[in-house]
Amino acid sequence: MLELKTPMLQQLHRDWELRRRGRAMPSRADFDVLDLKYCIGNLSLIEVAGDPPRFRFRIHATNVAQGMGFDLTGKSLDLLPDAHYRRLVEEHFTEALATRGPVARYRNRQMTDQHIWNCEVLVLPLSADGKTIDMLFSGFVWF
Repeated sequence: MLELKTPMLQQLHRDWELRRRGRAMPSRADFDVLDLKYCIGNLSLIEVAGDPPRFRFRIHATNVAQGMGFDLTGKSLDLLPDAHYRRLVEEHFTEALATRGPVARYRNRQMTDQHIWNCEVLVLPLSADGKTIDMLFSGFVWF
C-alpha cells in the first residue's frame, strides 16, 4: 500500500487508480485537466521516450518551477542545472518505469546545492497503449 502524507497527493493517487479501469495504468487521455484543478500548480507532465529512457517536461509544475528557480517546461531533465538533484529526479522517474506503478518520496534534507527541501513527490506512470509507459505525472507538495 502506498503511504502518502498529503491529501492532494492522496487524491491524485485515487484519481489515477480510478482511471486504470482494470488496466496496469491509465493513459493521459483518461484525464481531463478540469478534473485535476485541485493540483494543477503542483503537477508536472513528463514525456518518456527512448532506451535508455529520456525525460522531457511537457509541463513543469508552476509551484515547483518557482521553488526551484528554474522552469523545465518544454525541456529535457538533462537541462536541470543541479546535478545532484537531477540524479535524484531521474532515479525517481526510472523507478516508476521499473515498477510500472506509483512511486512516492518524502524528502526533508538538503536536495540541491542551495536548498533544503521539505516535500512529498508522487510519480505516476501513464500509457497510451496500455503497455509502454510514454508519460509520467509528477505531483509535488511543499511542506
